[in-house]
Amino acid sequence: MTTRVDVAVIGAGPGGSSAAAWAARGGAEVALFDKAAQGRDKSCGDGLTPRAVAECRRLGVDLSTFHRIDGLRVQAGSKVREVPWPDGPYPPMGAVAPRAVFDAQIVDAAVSSGATLHERCAAEPWIDDDGRVLGVVTAAGDRIAADLTVLASGAGSAAARLVGATRVETSPFGLAIRAYAPSTRSDDPCMEACLTVAGPDGEIVPGYGWVFPAGDGLVNIGVGALSTMRDFSSLNLNTMLDAYTAQVREQWGLGDFIARPRAWRLPMHVERRSGPGWVAVGDAAGLVNPFNGEGIDYAMESGRHAAEAFLDQPGIAWALYGDVLRRDYDPFFATARRFAWVIGRPQLLSVLLGVALSTGLTMKIVLELMANLVEPSRPSLAGVLLKVGGRGLALADPLLTRGALRSSERTEGERWTERLSR
Repeated sequence: MTTRVDVAVIGAGPGGSSAAAWAARGGAEVALFDKAAQGRDKSCGDGLTPRAVAECRRLGVDLSTFHRIDGLRVQAGSKVREVPWPDGPYPPMGAVAPRAVFDAQIVDAAVSSGATLHERCAAEPWIDDDGRVLGVVTAAGDRIAADLTVLASGAGSAAARLVGATRVETSPFGLAIRAYAPSTRSDDPCMEACLTVAGPDGEIVPGYGWVFPAGDGLVNIGVGALSTMRDFSSLNLNTMLDAYTAQVREQWGLGDFIARPRAWRLPMHVERRSGPGWVAVGDAAGLVNPFNGEGIDYAMESGRHAAEAFLDQPGIAWALYGDVLRRDYDPFFATARRFAWVIGRPQLLSVLLGVALSTGLTMKIVLELMANLVEPSRPSLAGVLLKVGGRGLALADPLLTRGALRSSERTEGERWTERLSR
């Protein structure tokens, strides 16, 4: 059976649901597909930055039921600094929102806007002989023709692979693991990030450990690391999480994990993000900040951009969307990826961490980077430094990527990710 809609969306996470909501609000007929049921859990730190809060408000999502976060507490060795969210283009608040509940709210926004939800319905791109995406094909064999197909099925999904939205093998990627634990400080007003987490060789890793208070008696605790770290092939996420949990257990009053830890992989650069008849948004487009592994805000923004491009010029929406990513996102992400290679060297990382926490001014820069607050339309010191530094790092690309993992290599960290995610 073949039916037709204007826009078909594969994946009902923040990116897909945002795209569906905005397209439907613009008058498009939208079909939203997800292989799971509404309210499914997803491995995530659950933190919403002020940038994500702004996008939620734009969409009309109510965050009042989630625990409010007023700033970021950063630790590096014996140094601890606490910085409130700045006033500016984004609201000075964040939140911790468990994904099972948060994603359901974004889906509700899409449905209430007019999108038709098909849950427990796996779908893949319907591709013609010329490589153009004509719509989607469901697991039951139904074909739904669409003028635009939005891939929001996550990093490395089968749907993304079919259109070539695969990780650039020489680019850095991240691995992360999180768990939930009871805490006597679950109502703390700050997210906490530790920038001096040790890897398998005892050296500081390019990454961080986090404790995000959920306000309901629990905290989300986890660790993440970049593939640029030394001895990455020996990375064991479980061991890192256990060590970090032991480090912060007393100060956070932590109990035992309430469920098995869950791990995931974070590609930060993909080969293709759009093509005739399709676009990729969120994690499927590699829109994950290498500085912090966060991507909810970028997922929601990219979903909105995809819908806006379609509503503007349906026939070339995929090209317009690609232009937006290249103009507004690529300069920042390219510099951040290069920086990921720099901090993969322990000696340089130690020096940079010492500088980062040395003054209130440098901490404001850290906050902008860690909270996804850097954007081209708003000049800031962090933005200027990234722009200047990015030009210099671009010249060093061959040296920076010399240690890039070969595509045939499978690290211990990746194997742990697969085991823990089953």
